[in-house]
Amino acid sequence: MGGTEPDYRFSLANERTFLAYLRTGLALGAAGVAAVQFLTTVEPGWLRRLFGLVLAVGGIATTLGAYLRWRRTAAAMRRGAPLPATLMPLGLAFTVFVVTALAIYLVAFGQQ
Repeated sequence: MGGTEPDYRFSLANERTFLAYLRTGLALGAAGVAAVQFLTTVEPGWLRRLFGLVLAVGGIATTLGAYLRWRRTAAAMRRGAPLPATLMPLGLAFTVFVVTALAIYLVAFGQQ
């Protein structure tokens, strides 16, 4: 990476943030699998698969984004540069919004 070694507290905080994003990505992926496996009464079937797909893709994007964010932040700290901007919170908020909208649809219009 080059540059100077940053204060270990900042490096560890960056690592904790990375791990928190990884946990979130893992939870989204597991929720996607669970949605497809256990929402068997949801009709039409494409809606269940869409629910699972949004969750799983959100999990993959979060995991990939977590690594890229960790790496860019660590490099910026070593250079003494400003921390890079990230779209991770926006992406996670969008994923949660879509999943919540699908859940509302299921509650309101799902098969009784």
